[in-house]
Amino acid sequence: MDETFLLMLSNLLHLHNSLDPTTSLLSPSSSSSPPTSSPSPSSPSSLLSSSSPAPLLFFTLASLLSFLATSSKKGSLDSSPSSKKREPNSSPSPPPSSSSHFSVAAFRALSTDHIWSMDAPIRDAEWRSLYGLSYPVFTTVVEKLKPFITASNLSLPSDYAVAMVLSRLCHGYSAKTIASHSSLDPYIVSKITNMVTRLLATKLYPEFIKIPVSRRRLVETTQGFEELTSLPNICGAIDGSPIKVRGLKLDRNSMSSYKCKYGYDSVLLQVVADHRKIFWDVCVKAPGGADDATHFRDSLLYNRLTSGDIVWDKVINVRGHHVRPYIVGDWCYPLLSFLMTPFSPDGAGTPAQNLFDGMLMKGRSVVVEAIGLLKTRWKILQDLNVGLNHAPQTIVACCVLHNLCQIAREPEPAVQKDPDETGAPARVLESEKQFYYFGESLRQALADDLHQRLSSR
Repeated sequence: MDETFLLMLSNLLHLHNSLDPTTSLLSPSSSSSPPTSSPSPSSPSSLLSSSSPAPLLFFTLASLLSFLATSSKKGSLDSSPSSKKREPNSSPSPPPSSSSHFSVAAFRALSTDHIWSMDAPIRDAEWRSLYGLSYPVFTTVVEKLKPFITASNLSLPSDYAVAMVLSRLCHGYSAKTIASHSSLDPYIVSKITNMVTRLLATKLYPEFIKIPVSRRRLVETTQGFEELTSLPNICGAIDGSPIKVRGLKLDRNSMSSYKCKYGYDSVLLQVVADHRKIFWDVCVKAPGGADDATHFRDSLLYNRLTSGDIVWDKVINVRGHHVRPYIVGDWCYPLLSFLMTPFSPDGAGTPAQNLFDGMLMKGRSVVVEAIGLLKTRWKILQDLNVGLNHAPQTIVACCVLHNLCQIAREPEPAVQKDPDETGAPARVLESEKQFYYFGESLRQALADDLHQRLSSR
């Protein structure tokens, strides 16, 4: 029996005896009974048959207090986390660590109090595991987006909104999953995701995705590619990759256009990367079933290159040819004066041509690795769970974040690359003939020069 209750009952007995000393709560007989009579065990009936109302009163009070004490103790035990017992058929609750960072309070504690007590490497590793970025890069994103988020009158804090969206992009969570952890409506989560990705794709794009036109950056880029390939004046590598989009609702006429060569519904991403795997051009304008050459010709980059809008002020002479900076791609792209492609996809050329093809594909490998990094860091791109109208801005937003990671020299995870391209070389359009003929002679001059230089070593 509980010690507190025993003490309470003892006090009641003393009080009773002082009020009615002729009756005992523990004995049905009066105190004047002969000492030779053996006491009977106490029972409720003996208490009820007492001539005094005091026993019944105090018994009732004792029972009531005992019930309250027992209920209070049980309630405190039930409310204690350590004493909870899961029902056999109840579903297990998720561990706190899996969802604690979704709440505003937990995020605020992590980002203010807890973060400063951690060593920088441990802090940044934890931040990458949650949001895909180290803490300094995360704060950079928040600072740049905060004025725009504040102007939108969003009821959530700016840093929390950015963290929630980055968590979704990093882990590939759906809006429903984020909503279930953060106690928000899925519609609100989708709305915030659309707002943050739109800001990344529009406000931060011009700052972090730039064509290398300045002399300093152009020299840095071409020298980086030359160290890798021994080919002069390469300023970028181009490639396309389908981005899988979940749950597309299309009419029968559109279904085939979104089905990529790997068999799933997608939209097509085109990027140009430099030697550091930093994108300097991004385009998402075609369904997944389109070919790389068609997508390239529909891009703003193609229009600027063919119109002469982009002027790269770095010209070198190779065997009498004036060679301006050019990009490299595989045989899925057309050979043009500003876009070099391999002579042969199967190594059927001359020794000089095969050597050129090998070095060109080595330069192209940086964009393949960059796309692999992009999809590994931002897992939402492995199975995009946003509406088709918001797919392009979400993809571009991830490209901006990828560049931030590369500029900050974030660790590069092991990547899984797309399968190698197959298919016939891209045909040349009538409007491209002048670029093609000049590119053909330029490519041969580059191949002969490379072969001579490497053979003489």
